Amino acid sequence: MTTTLSDTKNRADERHSEYAFQSDSEEHADEQSGQTATICVVGLGYVGLPLAVGFAQSDYRVIGYDVDESTVDRLQSGVDTTGDLSDEAVQNDDISYTTDASQIGDADYVIIAVPTPIDEDDRPDLNYVESAATTVGSKMKPGTTVILESTVYPGTTREVLVPALEDASDLTAGEGFFVGYSPERATPGDEEHGLADVVKVVGAQDEKVLEDVAALYESVVDAGVHRAPSIEVAEASKVVENTQRDLNIAFVNELSMALERMDVDTQAVLEAAGTKWNFHDYRPGLVGGHCIPVDPYFLAHRSAREGFEPELVRTSRTVNESVPDHVAELTIKALNNCHKTLRDSRVLVLGLSYKSGVGDIRSSKVADVVERLAEYDIDIAGFDPFADDETVEDAFELDVQERLSFEGFDAVVVATPHAEFEQLDLEAVASELAEDPALVDVTGTFDEDAACEAGFVYRRL
Repeated sequence: MTTTLSDTKNRADERHSEYAFQSDSEEHADEQSGQTATICVVGLGYVGLPLAVGFAQSDYRVIGYDVDESTVDRLQSGVDTTGDLSDEAVQNDDISYTTDASQIGDADYVIIAVPTPIDEDDRPDLNYVESAATTVGSKMKPGTTVILESTVYPGTTREVLVPALEDASDLTAGEGFFVGYSPERATPGDEEHGLADVVKVVGAQDEKVLEDVAALYESVVDAGVHRAPSIEVAEASKVVENTQRDLNIAFVNELSMALERMDVDTQAVLEAAGTKWNFHDYRPGLVGGHCIPVDPYFLAHRSAREGFEPELVRTSRTVNESVPDHVAELTIKALNNCHKTLRDSRVLVLGLSYKSGVGDIRSSKVADVVERLAEYDIDIAGFDPFADDETVEDAFELDVQERLSFEGFDAVVVATPHAEFEQLDLEAVASELAEDPALVDVTGTFDEDAACEAGFVYRRL
């Protein structure tokens, strides 16, 4: 299929006329008639790169822009830098990877997909958005539609993005350029929920821009597009999605801590409660990554600006941030139950990334578990089949095994439940470990009875 401007840009041409563009803008619109639309994706991380590939696979001409030269060099060499696509997927003749910002001026649509982290005080850090907007504004041509995909609090597009674009471009939003917002819904490591498979939410500055942006995404998203009534609704929907998950996970995490003190099996309780038709199935665990531990702070920040403190949101964050301490405590208790001296103990941590099936260690809460255990002078090593060993060693400050070996360790902590660990023979593992070993199985990868029969002191959330 070839997506032409007659399908997705004609609505923009109508807007050009409505907003009385200058003559050069009108000429540009006429020149583009019947040609393939060009899309520039700014930021080629785990959100931006799949977008670039998805649009290119739908026969758009795509410019992939990033400021990181090493990322662009690897992409130009045909290497998938996310691990979620494939080398073949990024080797698409319709994508031009570049660090040359001037190429942004060739685009009809610019999609900004840059990181939006929080700072040390848990406040939203929008520096990447502002910087990207300044770069885009200085290079984009009149008539461009700019779509923000980064996670932000409600109001950011109008309050931060638009002013930065206007200042850099000397154009006016709604006249010289157009603005939309579409929150990313990428799920790293999940092949069933890629760009085409998840409904896309879009919002825009007015109805005509909304229809234009919706048509653009409908051409690549098979699951369809939900048109939000405003940009602010679209912005809020993203932070609410992950805040809801944070709240629910916090509940089961707190529940696991309470039931552990009652000597009641949390997993068994959840299985029993789950027999009711309207029970929601959430499981306790470490809450890391770039979304769930971050997005609630965006919502809380914006709410606090309006004089309302969302106490439940903040409390949930506090609960989930305490889980690494709890996992470390379970490990220490297990070692004590095995009659181990902590400063003489060796612990092997399996799984160091923030979620199963991916190698990304940024925002991984396993690092916090390692840090807590290290406070007791415990000798700690790690293994992860996906994460880069050198990166892990630098970030976690521990030895990382290239090949998995259990020899001489007193305890194993299964922190991130990669599917590869499910195949481990517990009896064989126990035979390699020191006498009377412990197994701290954070999310319950293994059956407790089987672990105990293999000779482990077993603990889990």
